[in-house]
Amino acid sequence: MKKKEFLTELRYRLRGLPKDEIDQRVEFYSEMIDDSIEDGLTEEKAVENIGSIDEVVRTVASETSLLKIMKHQRESRPRRRIRPWEIVLLILGFPLWFPLLIVFLVLCLVLCILLWILPIVTYSAFAGVLAGGVGSIAIGVANAVNGKLSFGGLYAGAGIAAVGAAILIFFVALLATKVTIKLNKLIFTGIKVSFIGRGERHE
Repeated sequence: MKKKEFLTELRYRLRGLPKDEIDQRVEFYSEMIDDSIEDGLTEEKAVENIGSIDEVVRTVASETSLLKIMKHQRESRPRRRIRPWEIVLLILGFPLWFPLLIVFLVLCLVLCILLWILPIVTYSAFAGVLAGGVGSIAIGVANAVNGKLSFGGLYAGAGIAAVGAAILIFFVALLATKVTIKLNKLIFTGIKVSFIGRGERHE
């Protein structure tokens, strides 16, 4: 792909962003291509080294806040007055659209909970097993002090094993948290990419 073709397509794919930001991004990648050409690469190879348009758009989306994207789209949308018949339809349709809105919000909440359910469960298991292990060790020490060495050793051994298991569960919880954060980033980046791809093309 040639430089001009790449930049033209990139500008189009970023059309949901403010014009000044699109210009800034296009200028950035234009200079990057020029620098690579100056280093001896062909124009096609310089463009190829940047990555695909999809990858560039995802990078831009990950670096741009969703609120900023939505604010621009709201401000760039032409304003118009609500007509009387539209108000009547909103009122008459309230029993239909309001429950649907509630269902949509509940589904969004459920999705967020499902995304974080594994870290929540693993951290809860860690806390429970750790508390049980510490409690068992305390009971073992108390039994040993009272002369019940066999019971004391049994409880202390079980408590130490539980604490060890809790440490393992903690590392699993950390891994689950990292995976969940990455998954959240992928989802929100996808949402932002869809918003960035909307809007009128800037001339």
